[in-house]
Amino acid sequence: MGWIIFIIYIIGWHIGMYGLFKKAGIEPWKALIPFYNTWIIVEKTHIRKIWFWLQLIPIAGQFVTIWITIIFVMHFGKVTLPDHAATTFIPFIYLPYIASSKQVRYIGHEGFRRYIKPASREWIDAGVFAVVAATIIRTFVFEAYTIPTGSMEKTLLINDFLFVNKMSYGPRIPQTPLSFPFVHNIMPGSTTTPSYTKLIQLDYRRVPGFGDVKRNDVVVFNFPAGDTIINLPEFGSKDPYYDVLRVRYNGNREALMAEYPILVHPMDKTDNYIKRCVGVGGDVLQVKGGQLFINNQPGFIPPASQSDYIVETNGQPYTEEYLKDELMIDVNNPDDQAIGIYDKQKDSYIMNLSPEDVEKVKKQPNFKSIRPYLLDMPDDRLFPYDRGNYNWTADNYGPIMIPQKNSTVQLTPQNMSIYRRLISVYEHNELEEKGGKYFINGTETTTYTFKYNYYWMMGDNRHRSQDSRYWGFVPETHVVGKASLIWFSWQNGPRWNRLFKSIK
Repeated sequence: MGWIIFIIYIIGWHIGMYGLFKKAGIEPWKALIPFYNTWIIVEKTHIRKIWFWLQLIPIAGQFVTIWITIIFVMHFGKVTLPDHAATTFIPFIYLPYIASSKQVRYIGHEGFRRYIKPASREWIDAGVFAVVAATIIRTFVFEAYTIPTGSMEKTLLINDFLFVNKMSYGPRIPQTPLSFPFVHNIMPGSTTTPSYTKLIQLDYRRVPGFGDVKRNDVVVFNFPAGDTIINLPEFGSKDPYYDVLRVRYNGNREALMAEYPILVHPMDKTDNYIKRCVGVGGDVLQVKGGQLFINNQPGFIPPASQSDYIVETNGQPYTEEYLKDELMIDVNNPDDQAIGIYDKQKDSYIMNLSPEDVEKVKKQPNFKSIRPYLLDMPDDRLFPYDRGNYNWTADNYGPIMIPQKNSTVQLTPQNMSIYRRLISVYEHNELEEKGGKYFINGTETTTYTFKYNYYWMMGDNRHRSQDSRYWGFVPETHVVGKASLIWFSWQNGPRWNRLFKSIK
């Protein structure tokens, strides 16, 4: 439903602009060309050209567009707060209305300047309103996100711009309301300075009456293990604090903190991640031989998902052009690591392929065989970091049960590594373990009943994804919204075939 509203919002905006351009004496077809239309508005209203370029900034730019739209509407004599509100929240109704109204005429820049209130004041008022209104929309309704990594390829590509519907699971009340507008957790121009203050911290609340996260939804959420980070660009969520602490410092916090600056984020200010929810509360999840199973049934395989394969040839290698043009594998790209590099001794490649790519490779004349490339070595980074009880690998993982709200588990020395963080961090209890006994908030117990639903998130590019296999469950408190629509995409120019593409 949310993405339908978004499309109506966009289409209605352009229909209204078509009529307003015509009324303002501008060739109306220019209103239908994205970005060119706002360039025309900037010129017509004598706004400084810098504002046109600022609207191209991912995420924050959408609010500059709202401000430009308000300024344009003011040149039709619509200068009141209700006019601004209607332009922001219901442009698909309001803009076509004033475009068709015989009582509304274009007064131009000179007419706009003749208002009693100075034009500069009107611009400031419009800007303040746009910031407030856009912040409300961004917080509670929808937000634009940009894909930074390949963990969801090829379902989502790097530099896909997404519409994330925050109403799918119910708008979440901000835990940290005092922050710099349009910025998530780091100030613009900085790599380490927080964009918020923790003077006011609210408890978790979500507007009730909306849907729940469903299995196979593509979800944006706050990184659960990102509450504490090493506050340097090369660390952050890329090399999580808890991994560094556990693997390099053997749990010695004092030694780590003596060497690196540490930043503790509030829950709603940890980095945003996007993954597919493959398991919900109550599910039993297992990965066997690289294949996902949910409740002993094969899991959903996204049509554009990718995984690593060993492709054996008859001795004739593929050309670099074929790898790049047909399979999107660039052997000269250092980010691809060894993917696509030909092993002359074995006449084989390691290739990161989608199901469609696998079929392409099989049809090549030099194809001999293909088999999954499994990550089947022990890894200290894998959740729950307890190889004595859970000697799992990335491609042979589990079984593990995902906690469900109001469900109760028996606490044992074997499963405490799975539930310890949930009880003490996500659900804010004081947990003590003494003499083989467990005390929660000072009371001895052998069981625990969960307050929240939990989810298991995995990337569609399974061998290129830092996901729940590495940091565990995602609590409902951390869920931001559902990724519903790709509204723009860029790689050396627009990817036209991905515009307004729904996410499956």
